[in-house]
Amino acid sequence: METPLCHSWPVGRTVLIVDDHARFRAAARALLEEAGFDVAGEVGDGTSALAAAAELAPEIILLDVHLPDLDGFAVAERLVAGGICSAIVLTSSRDASSFRRRLAANPDWSFIAKSDLSGEALAAAVG
Repeated sequence: METPLCHSWPVGRTVLIVDDHARFRAAARALLEEAGFDVAGEVGDGTSALAAAAELAPEIILLDVHLPDLDGFAVAERLVAGGICSAIVLTSSRDASSFRRRLAANPDWSFIAKSDLSGEALAAAVG
């Protein structure tokens, strides 16, 4: 039997939040948990995101574009190259038009502006 590709796995509700601002991580955690998501962990930089994704195997990674060590796109590329099969949802205080080319080059990744984050928006992004 052939193993499905990463993007063909059903997406669940466990989330890893990656953002360098603790306040945003706390707010996102509260918002997503209230919407029924299980936040498996939170980290504040790209290197920690790579380790946490491998350790926790979340079904969704909410990944800030602007991190102190690696940008979110570099982290996403490394996750995919490393065989991490999580749904990747990039986020930023800027809107998607700021990242149009980079998002278009990676159609399996989704984007939600931080101001638009909600449980419903996250479910739609990975649905």
